Amino acid sequence: MIIRVLEASDAAAYRNLRLEALLTNPEAFGSTYEREAEFPLETVMERLQPTGNRFTLGVFLEDDSLIAIATFVRETGTKTAHKGNVFGMYVSPAHRGNGVGKTLMTELLRLAGEREGLEQINLTVVSDNIPAKKMYEGLGFEVFGIERNALKYNGLSFDEDWMVYRMKLPGR
Repeated sequence: MIIRVLEASDAAAYRNLRLEALLTNPEAFGSTYEREAEFPLETVMERLQPTGNRFTLGVFLEDDSLIAIATFVRETGTKTAHKGNVFGMYVSPAHRGNGVGKTLMTELLRLAGEREGLEQINLTVVSDNIPAKKMYEGLGFEVFGIERNALKYNGLSFDEDWMVYRMKLPGR
């Protein structure tokens, strides 16, 4: 496995996996397949371009197939710049249960932790996604709230757990 920050040149592979995610687990994402299938490749390329406050990680197999993704976005407000968020975490079903997600998130936490002043990373996970919640908890994330009916899909409502990871800061 190769884990690296995605660049604009990875847009086609990222788009394919993102659309797979939206079809496979539509209840887990705020966006929809129909919406993102309409995005031109140039839009995806722009979104993938890493900045000081944002990056998307990908896990590749030796044959260059992209099997997992996660995006980190640091908040930029004066009072919120100490926080970051994880969005769009997805592992292709054929590769779940063998540590790919944990490896991806470990690298995301490491890279995010290189940013000066970052104190915590937040994410949301559908409340009944027990494997994902256990993986996050194993990395040190803690649930700090539950949003009831956070997402609606096909007439069904889904709760989301809000989780936080507190960075290991000197003196803490």
